[in-house]
Amino acid sequence: MSDNWVVQNLQNALDVWNSKLSEIWTLLTQSPETFKGGNIWTVIVSIHGALQAIGYALLVLFFCIGIVKTCGSFAELKKPEHALKAFIRFAIAKGVITYGLELMLKLMEIVQGAISNIMSASGIGGSKASVLPDSMIDAIEDCGFWESIPLWAVTLIGGLFVTVLSFVMIMSVYGRFFKIYMYSAIAPIPLSTFAGEPTQNVGKTFLKSYCSVLLEGAVIVLSCIIFSVFASSPPVVDTSAAVVTQVWAYIGELIFNMLVLVGSIKMSDRIVREMMGL
Repeated sequence: MSDNWVVQNLQNALDVWNSKLSEIWTLLTQSPETFKGGNIWTVIVSIHGALQAIGYALLVLFFCIGIVKTCGSFAELKKPEHALKAFIRFAIAKGVITYGLELMLKLMEIVQGAISNIMSASGIGGSKASVLPDSMIDAIEDCGFWESIPLWAVTLIGGLFVTVLSFVMIMSVYGRFFKIYMYSAIAPIPLSTFAGEPTQNVGKTFLKSYCSVLLEGAVIVLSCIIFSVFASSPPVVDTSAAVVTQVWAYIGELIFNMLVLVGSIKMSDRIVREMMGL
């Protein structure tokens, strides 16, 4: 690595960006059961189990409310078809609460498989590292002390932007894991609404929202793939321009591409929710 401070500052910022981008590729194919050693998932499973008791109590409540609102009188419930329909609804709702966590994990596996297929189909085995062009490094190293002063200001601002964008990007991916954990922990309560016909829309909306969180991973990986293609063709450097102009143009175009990626990741939730009709 060059011993020039300006080059080192830019390269360090790009190293932070590259490391966070590589971490995203790893996180997108990781299960919440193994995330951070599985310790978080153990706590979530305990909370889920504790809330199942509340879910069963609400199951009876929503079932009774559904019977009252859908049957004109208790005489209708004596009819075999109505009784059978109510029994099937109650049994399905109880099964959803009992095996809800397993169902959510299966949905996760399906989405993870789709994400892996997207990665395989793209032909990109990982994120493309962003690096400084050799011509720019040579031009910066040839600058004298006074010529380097404006470069320090440019690289400080540019390096700060790149570093901040790196952490904003990775925080969005970590936020997806937090939402998955929260959905998994509290699942028994909204799933209990399937017991009553008037309240079943709450359960349906919950499952659709959970699926939208899972599908955010697919949108994020597509954004990363598109950025990787951009990164494989770095910004063109005009070697005839002044060094400050070269560096400023390079950093400006690089930050623009990074902003597009971070914006796409930040909007992944909105994009998927619109697709799901939420």
